[in-house]
Amino acid sequence: MKLVQTIKLNNGIEMPQVGFGVFQITDLQQCETAVVDAIASGYRLLDTAAAYQNETAVGKAIKKSGIDRKNLFVTSKLWVSDANYPKAQKAIDQTLKNLKTDYLDLYLMHQPYGDVSGAWRAMEEAYEAGKIRAIGVSNFYADQLKNLELSNDIKPVINQIEVNPWHQQKEEVEFAQSEDIAVEAWAPFAEGKHNIFTNETLASIGQKYNKTSGQVILRWLLQRGIVVIPKSVHKERMQENIDVFDFELSDSEMKSIASLDRNESQFFDHRDPVTIEQIFGSSLEQLRKR
Repeated sequence: MKLVQTIKLNNGIEMPQVGFGVFQITDLQQCETAVVDAIASGYRLLDTAAAYQNETAVGKAIKKSGIDRKNLFVTSKLWVSDANYPKAQKAIDQTLKNLKTDYLDLYLMHQPYGDVSGAWRAMEEAYEAGKIRAIGVSNFYADQLKNLELSNDIKPVINQIEVNPWHQQKEEVEFAQSEDIAVEAWAPFAEGKHNIFTNETLASIGQKYNKTSGQVILRWLLQRGIVVIPKSVHKERMQENIDVFDFELSDSEMKSIASLDRNESQFFDHRDPVTIEQIFGSSLEQLRKR
């Protein structure tokens, strides 16, 4: 089994720096099998969300894996349709029920919309009650992150945002880290856009270390102090994605990858009013019907 390094969050708990994400694995049997394979491959950080509609499959996989729950780091997220105080309370309990666990290691507010203050208060109470070991956010910009810090008692431990070679978010990453808030990268491979896996710069660096372009990307993120959650349903790729702790990129190689930045999201702008309206329209009930 691969030894995965950890980072210490601002509340003192340790979090694996490489995890397994299950976004877009909508077939529940496939999701369960993938998580079992990921755990067998050495992953201990598992990242799901209410909006992914696969928490139950992740819960079944955890039980099937035979790994002691205390040796896993399980993350889920609160969707916008539950982003207020009473609904967030119920959503947290539902997630625990879906995952068949007494506690979550990390719970994130999935989007910076809705009654953020009310939802955060429910998350703080769940944290204080021992239902959640750490609370954080996802897709928050620096000003939203700072506002949340200043207006509540508990600081987020992490901000999960899009970070990849095409959208490096240097200022957002540096701000969060300067506030002792960790950064976690979703879509580290930009879902393969702009031929990222055959990019000449990434491929040439990989050849030097006998690594793939994907492994180079993950190593680049790790050396920026970022947590990564690559996803795959293929066991060989899972094993490849976790095999990134036996080499180190040089300063010049880090700079070469930094030069690839396009400074644009590969998906959508979280501050675009149309996007926000679409996200609000994607209630859990609507997602279940897809």
